[in-house]
This record gives sequence, structure tokens and C-alpha cells, in this order.
Amino acid sequence: MSDTAVADTRRLNSKPQDLTDAYGPPSNFLEIDIFNPQTVGVGRARFTTYEVRMRTNLPIFKLKESCVRRRYSDFEWLKNELERDSKIVVPPLPGKALKRQLPFRGDEGIFEESFIEERRQGLEQFINKIAGHPLAQNERCLHMFLQEEAIDRNYVPGKWSGTQPTVSPRLRIRETTKEPTPMQALEGLLASSSLGPSIPVTAQLGLGPRDPRILFNSG
Repeated sequence: MSDTAVADTRRLNSKPQDLTDAYGPPSNFLEIDIFNPQTVGVGRARFTTYEVRMRTNLPIFKLKESCVRRRYSDFEWLKNELERDSKIVVPPLPGKALKRQLPFRGDEGIFEESFIEERRQGLEQFINKIAGHPLAQNERCLHMFLQEEAIDRNYVPGKWSGTQPTVSPRLRIRETTKEPTPMQALEGLLASSSLGPSIPVTAQLGLGPRDPRILFNSG
């Protein structure tokens, strides 16, 4: 075996790891915790909210740390928005547990501590899967869900540019204005004068309708 062959199979010496590499923060990380559930309201208006806390160093997110409070219907809204506007396969949410919402139950139904904890774990798994997807990270609805105090359900869907959404061209409304012709400009000027707009401009100038003097050089 030649020296060249030995060199090709020889193991490369790796750089020794120092304390900064071993215990420093990872180069890219995204952590989302769902915690501190609180049940508010009475009767049919009773519901449970959860704190959604995010920590990241990904440059696409405006805030590196944020904490908002969301309820189950907010997670449903996010799922529906992603399914409508993105090309990713959205994972399922934990079930609604309709049987637990039936009246005359002997327990607290969906407000039982065990059920709330089970739902909390399911919601945490859901949002971490969503937020970790590169395509979902470009969606305006995800940034609103994670980092804005209130969700604007009338928002304009679009891609996130870091400071504001980039709206799809089909949603843009462009205002176009036409330059007035010389005759229109003159009529507007005379309309604002003491002569008034009710008299045709040719009559105000003492010109006939085909008088060549009413021609303007627009070049």
C-alpha cells in the first residue's frame, strides 16, 4: 500500500472542544413552553388560557424572548391559517373532548386538572412542531400568535419580512393617477376663476369649437 493511500484513509485530527463550545448557547435554538394554565369566566363563558413563552436566537423572529397568553381557540385559529396559506402539513391539535363538555357530569369535564395538563402537553408539542418548520417561520400568523399580545383576526395574510408582512401582489391595491390633458388643466384653472365652470372653455376664450388656436403642443 502506498503512502498516498495511507494518507487518504488517515483520520483527521479534530479541534479540541473548549468550555465555551461545551457549555455555551447552541448556534441556533428555538424553545417554546406552554405553562401556567388559568381557568376564567363562569358558565358557558368559562375557558382556560395558557402562557406561551418563547426563547430563540433565530434572526427571523423580531423578539428573542416573548410571553403571551392564549386559549385553545387561538391554537385552532393558527392551525386554520397555516392550512389555508402555507404549503406545510400541519400536525393535529389535541382533541376537543366533546364528551367532557356534556352537562350534568360528575366532574369538572374539560376543566379537570388532569385534562388541562394533558391538553397543555398536546398544545406544547403542536406549537413546537409548527414553529420549528422553516416554511411556517415565514408566515405572518405564526409571528402574531407567538409574539403579539392580541391576535388580529382581520390581519392581511402574508410572508414575514422581519418588521412587517410582505403582502402577496394579488392583495396589493395600487392607486394609479392619470396626468390631465392640457385642455382639462385649462378647464380646471378656469373653473376656479371668477368666470365659473358652467361656461364651456372655448366660449370663455372666445374661440369656436374647431378653432386651431385651442390646439396645445403636448410634446
